[in-house]
Amino acid sequence: MKKYLPICIIIAGLVVTGYGVWKVMDINHKTEQTLDKAKHAAGKSESSKKEDFKPKFGEAVGILEIPKINAELPIVEGTDADDLEKGVGHYKGSYYPDENGQIVLSGHRDTVFRRTGELKKGDQLKVKLSYGSFSYEIVKTKIVDQTDTSIITLQHNKEELILTTCYPFSYIGNAPKRYIIYGKRI
Repeated sequence: MKKYLPICIIIAGLVVTGYGVWKVMDINHKTEQTLDKAKHAAGKSESSKKEDFKPKFGEAVGILEIPKINAELPIVEGTDADDLEKGVGHYKGSYYPDENGQIVLSGHRDTVFRRTGELKKGDQLKVKLSYGSFSYEIVKTKIVDQTDTSIITLQHNKEELILTTCYPFSYIGNAPKRYIIYGKRI
């Protein structure tokens, strides 16, 4: 029995590694498919009116561009597990550009927001929707505990873009913190 233990450990390691690789590839594939739909949705710009913009849960609604890291990410309505496998999720109850409120976008640290740690104050973010393109400048970043819900206020006093993801970026398993990026409209 002792001579089979190392082989069992190696096989178990290969299975776990294989599953992890497959999961990342699957999510990347879903994100690419959703990006095509998001480009189509955002491409309606100039022909669509804001009043007609009524996204359904799970639907690709637009694109988040992050020039500094050369990222073009699909925005999906909703933040449940299925939505976040497709791209950046728009938090239910938060606002969209031109609604004078808090816009909350969330994504996984190991897929769509893998390189957000490279972003700094002053970097640009762009949200493209069917009714227009909107630019934001990062004004600050913050790390909070995973249970801290104070950053999502859903305030309706001024337009601000909030990106959220888990932190630390290289953590294995459920990360204990959240990385928050604040942007103001420019």
